[in-house]
Amino acid sequence: MKVIISGGGTGGHIFPAIAIANALKNRLGEKAEILFIGAEGRMEMEKVPGAGYKIIGLPIAGLQRKLDIKNFILPFKVMNSLWKAFRIVKSFKPNVVVGVGGYASGPVLFAASLQRIPTLIQEGNSFAGITNKILGIRANKICVAYEGMNQFFNEKKIALTGNPVRKDLTKQSISKEEALNFFQLQPNEKTILVIGGSLGARTINESIAQNISAFSSNKIQLIWQTGKTYFSKAKEVAIVNQYVKVFDFINRMDMAYAAADVVISRAGALSISELCVLGKATVLVPSPNVAEDHQTKNAMALVNKNAAVLVKDLEAKEKLVATTISVLNDESKLTDLKKNILQLAMPNADELICDEIVKLSIKIS
Repeated sequence: MKVIISGGGTGGHIFPAIAIANALKNRLGEKAEILFIGAEGRMEMEKVPGAGYKIIGLPIAGLQRKLDIKNFILPFKVMNSLWKAFRIVKSFKPNVVVGVGGYASGPVLFAASLQRIPTLIQEGNSFAGITNKILGIRANKICVAYEGMNQFFNEKKIALTGNPVRKDLTKQSISKEEALNFFQLQPNEKTILVIGGSLGARTINESIAQNISAFSSNKIQLIWQTGKTYFSKAKEVAIVNQYVKVFDFINRMDMAYAAADVVISRAGALSISELCVLGKATVLVPSPNVAEDHQTKNAMALVNKNAAVLVKDLEAKEKLVATTISVLNDESKLTDLKKNILQLAMPNADELICDEIVKLSIKIS
């Protein structure tokens, strides 16, 4: 069985794509031949080979929001990518082509549909983007993480599977005591984890820095992932604060999650799926810098079920730390948030998507 997986650009697309590939390999062994197609110069060109898979890059890029000469050459990149994608698909002869989102998904899925090869879209957000809505018309199956996606896609094509999460977060049980010891924190103090994504989040970082004294005054410990850009400044702010541990990037996220009583996070699809699977009480700060404001829509899908608390990006500097500390000190609220977010978890999403790929291949053949 030959499968092409296309897309990338961010960890929110790449990690689920690799999880799907791993599920196929576990299911089919050597019978599964998998090829990734990504965008040249993007994160997937490094992460996918690191996971043991072959990847080919397309010269595709996105539209710049401001006036930029790159927008003038974009049509040529799109046409070049479509032509290259068509040739790759024709040469590889896949049974199924999977799109996980990102620049490369569009031309690859379009090229596959022109050649009458079955396609599957993995839509991780609660609000489908323009590209996936267009591709969904031609797709054979659409795997989604949220209910109500029939407002964007043909209901007969939809499978509710959830978003695949990194297995290293769930494959072993880590005690809170062990996790706190890993970060050299006190076992009897409450702990907040801040994650703005692998690159950090400026608003979240500035909100924490502006209110850094609140943690020591309330005897609350902080594990703070800043991203590389803000790391030096955060270290200066927290240098005399024994309650704060600052990292540019946390490699052991399993430890970080296990240590946390409350998590502050952006509202990307992958982050939310991980928080659901782990059952973490969460304060979400949706990024306003994403297409069609889909992070706010992701967050509201949880907030409406009392499974998370939302703080708007514009209000974060004034409200984020105070709101999070209030949640942390409200045992009833903590219990409700943990219980409700866990009910939204779909821990076997990779296996469910693998099922759909295999069924699609058998049905079409």
